Amino acid sequence: MTGADSIAPTTGVMTMATDLRVEADNRPGQLATISEELGKVGVNIEGFCAVATDGRGVLHLLVEDAGTAREALEGAGYAVSTERDALVLTDVEDRPGYLGDVASRLGTANVNIEVAYLASNTRLVFGVDDLEAARSAL
Repeated sequence: MTGADSIAPTTGVMTMATDLRVEADNRPGQLATISEELGKVGVNIEGFCAVATDGRGVLHLLVEDAGTAREALEGAGYAVSTERDALVLTDVEDRPGYLGDVASRLGTANVNIEVAYLASNTRLVFGVDDLEAARSAL
């Protein structure tokens, strides 16, 4: 099989982590400070995506303990603007076209991908507008 049919339905799909969106000034050491704040309270960052534009940074953090992470970040003066369940695909194939296959299935199911990134252990993370439709599509 090739294309979208090569991904077995629901194989390797789980929702066991939370995506937090944090916005902060883009300056040297900012990622270190945010990461250290989470480390102090024992929160592991399982994946992240960071983008900066016009002097501001947007950071998506994949964590299992969202409550503790939020509390630590807000206590350090950071605002968590979004918290959502993340669709996490495990057993991701490292091959050309795989991301296209997965994204095609979600698009065909009319699921909008709002954020996507890789996490540790070659896991693919999606923040989507319809989690259940996404799970069904995959």
